[in-house]
Amino acid sequence: MAPVVPTTRDGRVLLFARNFFRHPLMLGSIVPSSRFLIRELLHPVDWSRARVIVEYGPGVGGITTEVLRRMRPEALLIAIERNADFVSYLRGALTDTRLRVVEGSAEWVDEILGRFGRQQADYIISGIPFSTIPAPVRERILRKTRAVLAPGGAFLVYQFSTRVLEDLKRIFGYVGRKFEPLNLLPAHLFFCQSAGA
Repeated sequence: MAPVVPTTRDGRVLLFARNFFRHPLMLGSIVPSSRFLIRELLHPVDWSRARVIVEYGPGVGGITTEVLRRMRPEALLIAIERNADFVSYLRGALTDTRLRVVEGSAEWVDEILGRFGRQQADYIISGIPFSTIPAPVRERILRKTRAVLAPGGAFLVYQFSTRVLEDLKRIFGYVGRKFEPLNLLPAHLFFCQSAGA
């Protein structure tokens, strides 16, 4: 039986909360991202040059929807999600032809890009809770992320702690920081680029 796709904001929040209680280490928060967090997270994006965007852990699509709203008509957004409930929801709720929802891990970003005839991404956006991911997996995700970023590209990250900051600095070189208090939970935002990008 196909899952019921919630169409209201309350339905999306309930779906997110229900999955938080099932998989708290996978989500990191009981509610989706606020509009304040989304605005600050996407602020650095140069939409005129963004042709390929990847999102890790889109959940119920709050950030995904805003990226699609701002993206160029010919751009591509690849959303990589491990949670099957969220994958079903996104595929049913978001019918934009520029979106590809992939059930899988951010560890496979290079292979997933290849499926769509791409080798690099201009921007990669992530809210996956790096502090709860085993260190070897976290390392693979971050290294592959850096490897597939196009020259001048950026990795945009939000987290509810700063535990991943040292890893980001070590792997990317440059990490800009912001703090968004108007979110439940308040969030740390990191803007990462390879040194010299």
